[in-house]
This record gives sequence, C-alpha cells and structure tokens, in this order.
Amino acid sequence: IDFDLILENIKDLNSLVGEGISQIEHTPRGARLRRPEPLPLTLYRNGIVVGHGAFRPYQHPATQQCLQDIMDGYFPSELQPRYPEGV
Repeated sequence: IDFDLILENIKDLNSLVGEGISQIEHTPRGARLRRPEPLPLTLYRNGIVVGHGAFRPYQHPATQQCLQDIMDGYFPSELQPRYPEGV
C-alpha cells in the first residue's frame, strides 16, 4: 500500500469538495453558512477505519476497493450513495 499516494490523493479530493469552504444552508427563516462535516479516514499498520465505523483489515475486499479508489484518484465508491458530491 502506497501511503504517500493515498495521502496525496486525499488532499486532492478534499480540495475538490472545497475543504474549509462554507456552503449556504437554507433554513425556514433564511439561510446560514455551514461547513460540511468531514469524514475521517484513519490508516493503521494493518487496516483502516472510515468515519466512526468498525476497523477494517487491509485483506478485506471492501477495504482493498476503498483504497484502490483513492489511489486511482476517485472518491471511494462505497461512499457515493451517501455523499454523491464527495466528502
């Protein structure tokens, strides 16, 4: 696993979704600025944790797909249904 590539691509993906940039959220009485909540990805020697989910070993096929998506420069496909604009 190329951790340097993963970290570099995560930075690029974060910039694509506007990391640190507020978005307009419409409310019943107008609108307000809101910063999107980040989704943490924790890398360990033997696996990962996405968000507040369970530990996932690198040998697990879903973990391998998630990391391959990131290494290919894409948002993980498993997150697309919940975050269609990226996270």
